[in-house]
Amino acid sequence: MSDAHGVARDQLRAFVERIERLEEEKKTIADDIKDVYGEAKSMGFDTKILKKVIALRKKDEQERMEEDLILDTYLQALGMIEGAPEQDAA
Repeated sequence: MSDAHGVARDQLRAFVERIERLEEEKKTIADDIKDVYGEAKSMGFDTKILKKVIALRKKDEQERMEEDLILDTYLQALGMIEGAPEQDAA
């Protein structure tokens, strides 16, 4: 086997080993997050709502506002919430 193939093989092995290490770190972090949610739940917090709060904090204000507007539009269309007063008067 030529040196070029040996170098490529070594690089491939290095990439695979790095990915494997990162996957293990990711699993460890996921387990840590699960433990924190469990701790919060044991203290009386609603973990489903905590997850929603975390997801909202990841978004910027403009994105949250757009999603809220679309959600309100859909809920109004389904009769799940009342429309804005100026819309009801029309």
